[in-house]
Amino acid sequence: MGKQTADRMDEIDEALRKILPRKRYRHSQGVRFTSAALAMAHGADIAKAELAGLLHDCAKSMTDKELYRTCRKNNIALSESEERNPALIHAKAGAFFSRERYKIDDEEVISAIRYHTTGRAGMTDLEKIVFTADYIEPMRFKSVHLPEIRKTAFSDLDECVYMILDDTLNYLANSTKDIDKTTAEAYNFYKEIHDRKNSHSEDVS
Repeated sequence: MGKQTADRMDEIDEALRKILPRKRYRHSQGVRFTSAALAMAHGADIAKAELAGLLHDCAKSMTDKELYRTCRKNNIALSESEERNPALIHAKAGAFFSRERYKIDDEEVISAIRYHTTGRAGMTDLEKIVFTADYIEPMRFKSVHLPEIRKTAFSDLDECVYMILDDTLNYLANSTKDIDKTTAEAYNFYKEIHDRKNSHSEDVS
């Protein structure tokens, strides 16, 4: 990472420290450094991963009304499930603020922030890294499958994304929350990769 990039990261970090609640700021730090570690493991751009991880929740402290207002004012389209579940909106709002407020012009970074909550079919490695880091960073502890998911994250990103989406859909199926269409599409995409790998393994054996 060049000095200019490092200085810019420090500026953004300081800005986020001032606006995010302490627990959310600590989570952002966890995702930042977990993203960097995953980038090292998978040969992705470390600085981009660190930046996207740092900024992924930059809109998380906004109220529901503020999130809706930001999206409507700036013509940010919302899905039906996002309209009903404002917790999903912070990713789109975060992508917007990363570009407008924090002057990030790298579309790979913006997209990783945009899809860190729902995922999507056919994610880039950077998108998969931030999506995964958000789920496995050290402050996360609720999923009973976390030890296995964390181990898989450093060896097989596609399989790890499938495991996270499977966990997520099982959780949503047992709650009153909607399953976002983009998340369902992502699950089907990565389940197909998972099934192909298992089928190939059986054929080989």
